[in-house]
Amino acid sequence: MQRDKVLSLIGLAMKAGKCASGEFMTEREAKTGGAKLVMVAADASDNTKKKFRDMCEFYKVPICFYGDKDTLGHAMGKEFRASLAILDEGFAEGILKELKNRESIA
Repeated sequence: MQRDKVLSLIGLAMKAGKCASGEFMTEREAKTGGAKLVMVAADASDNTKKKFRDMCEFYKVPICFYGDKDTLGHAMGKEFRASLAILDEGFAEGILKELKNRESIA
């Protein structure tokens, strides 16, 4: 099985201390300008998705919906997580670049 590059980058960001997870921390980082990218699990509730979509639009933070709660949590070495914020520009660019590559392939 091929390793998922997006999940690997999330894991690296976590080890580097450049990742905040959980609804409260993600929201705080987006509002204070620390978040360079917000990721929300595709299986999160519609209410959660709308909340983060609206917040990211207002604060001009890129957002993507990826994987499921279990997968995102596992990539971070934690229990399931519905949302996370990448706090480093380099990691955020790497993840967005990988997601764009997948779109062009599909």
